[in-house]
Amino acid sequence: MLVKTFQAGEMSEALRMVKAEMGLDAMILSSKKERKKGILGFFSKPYYEVTAALEPRPVQQRPNPYREEAPPVQERELSTREEFQNSMLGPLAREVRELKQRIEALSKKEAQQAVPQAQPSQEPQPESPAGPRTFGKEELEEIKQLLYNAVSGNKDKGPKPVTFQLAGQALEQTAVKVAAQPEPMAVPFPVEQLEQPHPASALKLVKGADRGSDEERLLEKLADELRGEEVGPMAVQALTESVRAAAEGGVSLDELRSLMAENLAGMVKCSGSLRIKKNGPRIVAVVGPTGVGKTTTIAKIAAMYALNRRVSVAMVTMDNFRVGAVEQLKTYAKIMDLPLEVAGNSQELSGALARHSDKDLILIDTAGRSPKDADRLDELKGYLETQTGIDVYLCLSATTRSREIDEIIATFGTLPVTKLLFTKLDESRTFGCIVDTCLKHKIPLSYFSTGQKVPEDIEVATSRKLAAMVVQESN
Repeated sequence: MLVKTFQAGEMSEALRMVKAEMGLDAMILSSKKERKKGILGFFSKPYYEVTAALEPRPVQQRPNPYREEAPPVQERELSTREEFQNSMLGPLAREVRELKQRIEALSKKEAQQAVPQAQPSQEPQPESPAGPRTFGKEELEEIKQLLYNAVSGNKDKGPKPVTFQLAGQALEQTAVKVAAQPEPMAVPFPVEQLEQPHPASALKLVKGADRGSDEERLLEKLADELRGEEVGPMAVQALTESVRAAAEGGVSLDELRSLMAENLAGMVKCSGSLRIKKNGPRIVAVVGPTGVGKTTTIAKIAAMYALNRRVSVAMVTMDNFRVGAVEQLKTYAKIMDLPLEVAGNSQELSGALARHSDKDLILIDTAGRSPKDADRLDELKGYLETQTGIDVYLCLSATTRSREIDEIIATFGTLPVTKLLFTKLDESRTFGCIVDTCLKHKIPLSYFSTGQKVPEDIEVATSRKLAAMVVQESN
């Protein structure tokens, strides 16, 4: 990290020097007003000293314009019909072919055995009408096993009792017992009567038997995608069940994803942006654990309303525990030309709010509290309860796991929390914790913070935005 100190006669000139030399990504560490040391310092003009830091960016290699790169090979994604044909119809065709050959061989064998018995009798016998064809017990067992293997497609799917009726005779139920697969799916096999095995009839039975399995495969794929986003089991079950009827109706995978995103958007509550009151200031206190970015979020909201919406804003900080917290907010207040008050107790907080009662929006920055520090939380609760009309926003990081968020909300539940605010979305790979928190605790979302830049990296939270982040339209 590059740290440098700038000196100038005016604060605005020092900030211009910082931006000119270190860019817009520079972060102000401290700023103070100084005089030259020694006796002559009393007669000299004061100057401003600003210390800034810059995180170096990784060097990206420039592409070579003289080198031709091979275009990426685009692999065609197989459709559900083609996947089914590759996985089921190929083995099924072989099984049916083998079954047909066995039946033809058995028929030829019967015909050959019938010819020698008819030779001793020279008298012509009247042709008997064609009757039902009969098979031996071993032959029936072999045919039954072959047809069962052809329909099930895989002998490892678990035992399934099957009843056949051949030539008016009912055979007893049999089942192939193998090791159980995880999450077995029951596939109905409605075979009532089979007079002559035929490949077309066997194929028809397979298509009817696999309808349920196709539906379950689609739902399981959607569930796996949600688990990849670290969505909890209860939310996964609720979202997959919300599209089960559509899956049974033969809807494609992309359409199921779109429908699931719509259903998720309907389950999540969002409060929208801050609404300014007509009479009296809107007072917002941002609370939360340490290190989630409360101070930067306060500066973003203040800049959004003061610079973009031309709303009169005042800031109050109660964070006198963290080193540099007050100085950081002072720097933002000077840049935006906004008043800043420092309050260390409930009396000072009341005085600060009274002095800025003419403002449209008052933002209160609080010190980070550990969820395990009950005494500090009770102290913060006492500060906020002395005032009326304060909206408490709980600031959470998107990089926090769902179980830890549950503990934080349970601990900060002693405060009158009205909204949730998630930060560090740019540092998180998955957003399932936000879905779990919204569905479980039913607290409305307010804002998403997506970076360190003030005031650009903040946006109003919407349910459709969250659904788009969690449910991918195409994989």
